[in-house]
Amino acid sequence: MRDLTKENVELVLAGVRPFLQMDGGDVEFKGILDGGIVTVKLLGNCNGCPLSMMTLRAGIERALMNEIPSVKRIEAVTE
Repeated sequence: MRDLTKENVELVLAGVRPFLQMDGGDVEFKGILDGGIVTVKLLGNCNGCPLSMMTLRAGIERALMNEIPSVKRIEAVTE
């Protein structure tokens, strides 16, 4: 189990990134908000993909919550 820090979020994202890149997508860490909310930006084919919300919740959010229990939610941002 890890603490909710930028470095730990980046480590978890590095683990899911190859799966996104196989389909021409990627994810970029943007920040940590109060209440355990992590913000990310979906890039490449993930940006605007009809399945991006499923990828965000079932893939990226689940990976973060499994490794960092204090993550409560993940949100995609456009900037």
